[in-house]
Amino acid sequence: MTDSTADAAVLRLADIGFDAPRALLARYHLTLHEVPADAPIPGSYWGDDEAGIIASNVYARAATPLHSLLHESCHLIVLPPEVRAKVHTDATDSLAEEDATCYLQIVLADELPGFGRARAFADMDRWGYSFRLGSARAWFEHDAENARNWLIEHRLLTVEGAPRVP
Repeated sequence: MTDSTADAAVLRLADIGFDAPRALLARYHLTLHEVPADAPIPGSYWGDDEAGIIASNVYARAATPLHSLLHESCHLIVLPPEVRAKVHTDATDSLAEEDATCYLQIVLADELPGFGRARAFADMDRWGYSFRLGSARAWFEHDAENARNWLIEHRLLTVEGAPRVP
């Protein structure tokens, strides 16, 4: 990410606090750890303020973008427990799991007060997520049927599109 305007424009953990994200992740047996502002984030693939993952632990600081927190958390959520336990920094090379992760992060954005789906779409676009149809919203609404079906098959989403806790 090089555009400082987009960088500043995304919603961050500091904007909503750690309590709601911590409670959301706990539903999926994940633990959110707050990292001091001046410390590196353990398990962060991208570095900087990006969230990190190690096994069932998610690491973030107040400056971590909410979309990053959800994305990395969803990488863990889509994995079976025995695979999740082995994750350190990089969760998967599976395109199906990556798509499911992106889809689920958008769905779970509605579970965080002050965030929501519309803001998640905007923040993902600002940050530089790349989708074939040109935007996160277009992908989610018109090109993500495989991801949605994967989540339903793995019992992480209801047929109606609501999140499920396995």
